[in-house]
Amino acid sequence: MTHELKRTGGWLLAAGLLGWALGHLWLALCLTLAALLCQHLWSLSRLMRWLASPEAEPPEASGLWGQVLDRLYHQQRLQQAQQQELRELLDRIQDSGQALRDGVVMLDKAGDLEWWNQAAEQLLGLSQPSDLGQPITHLVREPRFIDYFEQQHYQEPLVIRSPLADDRTLEFHITLFGANERLLLVRDFTRMQRLERMRQDFIANVSHELRTPLTVLSGYLETFSDHLHDLAPKWQRGLKLMGQQAKRMENLVEDLLMLSRLETTEVEYEQEPLQLRPLLESIRTDALALSEQQHPIQLHLLSDRPLYGSEKELRSAFSNLVFNAVKYTPAGTSIEIYWEDDEQGGGQLIVQDHGPGIEARHLARLTERFYRVDPGRSTSTGGTGLGLAIVKHVLLRHGAQLTIESRPGEGSRFCCHFPAQRIAGLLD
Repeated sequence: MTHELKRTGGWLLAAGLLGWALGHLWLALCLTLAALLCQHLWSLSRLMRWLASPEAEPPEASGLWGQVLDRLYHQQRLQQAQQQELRELLDRIQDSGQALRDGVVMLDKAGDLEWWNQAAEQLLGLSQPSDLGQPITHLVREPRFIDYFEQQHYQEPLVIRSPLADDRTLEFHITLFGANERLLLVRDFTRMQRLERMRQDFIANVSHELRTPLTVLSGYLETFSDHLHDLAPKWQRGLKLMGQQAKRMENLVEDLLMLSRLETTEVEYEQEPLQLRPLLESIRTDALALSEQQHPIQLHLLSDRPLYGSEKELRSAFSNLVFNAVKYTPAGTSIEIYWEDDEQGGGQLIVQDHGPGIEARHLARLTERFYRVDPGRSTSTGGTGLGLAIVKHVLLRHGAQLTIESRPGEGSRFCCHFPAQRIAGLLD
């Protein structure tokens, strides 16, 4: 820049001396400035033509314009190299996405299709370019998928029949990213579902077959217990232990059969409203009997709106939550039961205790079958490890969700959230 100023100053000085000698100083200066301006305009026009065709070589220039062109050319090459790297990276990502056996679909914030791999084409029947920009809900018309997509409760995957083949089952999992954009993962779940059905059938059959011999065994143990005073003390203790373990096995079989029925039977929406006051008062009475009046149990009914659902299933779910609070909290610990409206127009049942609480690392697994926070403690209480799994499946059948909040030393809070449709009775 300094060199260019010196060059311009030299031209003006020479023009001034020449004009002064000829008696036309200002004319000489104006002509020199006009010539310099024309030179810069010509260099600028050459730059604009080159920028319009960046593939061409930059024009030759000296001085300041030469430096500008050199820097622009360097930046252009650097940018082109970076763009090439990005293109290669994007191609690799797309190639890896195409190689996946699971379907991958990218959706914009409106839910329209932006990109998908070959597996998604095969699983969902998508085609290029006709489906590009189409809403995903126009192509996958299953009502359960539409509800799953619109409610944005993506913690659990959705398993439905394939829109292309009735004998195939697909699992959908949606992840939010960016500005409410979505990444949809879909995989063929047919084989896994068959294995799961085989497992469920096996458990159901074994549980059913165990029921008869357990009933016979419990019946004879009960008969022997009527003559317990005629037996020696060591036999009395053994008979009591056998009765307790037989009862525990009966509870386990009943829970397995209940869970198997919840998993394998179709959902039957009950249209009749269920009044919760008598149901919860009955559960509270049973809980007081279970705790032998050692736990203060308070019932707070803050809403009188009915809940549409299966009384048998809901009684089982609510009882499990309340009975767990009795079993796993020390005597004298208060337990509170709430039924209230929520902010979304639905309802929620809350079971709050002030017991020892649960560590955070256990919370995500509490609804798994047979999962125990403390195996020894669960065995001593007679628990089967299936109670919360039953709660989870009952709520799923009623379109509800279970949330668990707990901290060691601060108690636990189990909340069942029911959607507004279950309260208003607007069921499909």
